[in-house]
Amino acid sequence: MPYGGNDWLALTQEPTLEPELPICDPHHHFWDRRLQSLPYQRYLLDELNADIYSGHNVRSTVFLEARSMYRPDGPVALRPVGEVEFVQGLAAASASGIYGPSRAAAAIIGHADLKLGAQVAPVLEALQAASPNRFRGIRHNVTWSPDPAVDNRESEGILANATFQEGAKIVRQKGLSLDIMIAFPQMPEVADFARAVPELPIILNHIGALNRVGLYANREDEVRAAWRAGIAAVAACPNITLKLGGMGMPRMGFDWHTRAVPIGSETAMIRSYSSTEIRVRAASTSLSFARAIASAARADTSAEKNSLVQPLPYENRPIRCPESVRSWSSRLASAR
Repeated sequence: MPYGGNDWLALTQEPTLEPELPICDPHHHFWDRRLQSLPYQRYLLDELNADIYSGHNVRSTVFLEARSMYRPDGPVALRPVGEVEFVQGLAAASASGIYGPSRAAAAIIGHADLKLGAQVAPVLEALQAASPNRFRGIRHNVTWSPDPAVDNRESEGILANATFQEGAKIVRQKGLSLDIMIAFPQMPEVADFARAVPELPIILNHIGALNRVGLYANREDEVRAAWRAGIAAVAACPNITLKLGGMGMPRMGFDWHTRAVPIGSETAMIRSYSSTEIRVRAASTSLSFARAIASAARADTSAEKNSLVQPLPYENRPIRCPESVRSWSSRLASAR
């Protein structure tokens, strides 16, 4: 039975934790006819609802760009606007209430190429026009690794590029946020970048993109030390928020996707990546968990640790933000 499918996921059942807890899921995608995302070539409102209405009180969600439904022609820089147009329609359908009480894509994170520098402004304006009431920021995947197995999205050292930083400053001027995907050795570069644009809210995805496969396999002590040092570096930047997610990705090296039966809460355990053992209950994890990792890496005072627990900048009110339910962590294995 292929991993990630509903039949496979159904093999592990457990009671919902804290079913009354109001949740904003801060990271999911939408796509259709996406052949590379087996077994999920389609993930739209019905598929999302099958996840979020599984016993939890998910009030709203945040869509993250996934290179989906780009415009097929026109200026290349503006083609990502098609994705926001697509998701704005899904969000409007969800807001009608006929799909249920949750509001899917209550915030939308699109994409714009920061290498455009100051010329990224009209792209951001087009994204805002496509979703005047939901567009909150962009994500730029800057992943670069010497590992040939890694899908590099940018050139080495792009975060230090002056034109790229100029584009990031335009994002801030527009009152938007920036999600970033990286390879974990790039975390010190992210910290330097954050200091160069100190007023820009930066959301670092997937706990800093830990990788324990390919080039990084069987190098546990070295990888752990580099990851912890990177977490400490980004934790020192007040404009960076670390997002918990991607634990089910094969690159994390836990091999959960190879199991005949999906993991449950008692199995989902990460050891040795902070000063204490951390149990990950994928059905009820919170942003404070991610910030606690940073706290452990910094080993600072209690007051400083408490200051790290903060909401994502997508919404104005504090809310615990788990990255969806158990099934989504498995689905992330097929997403990029």
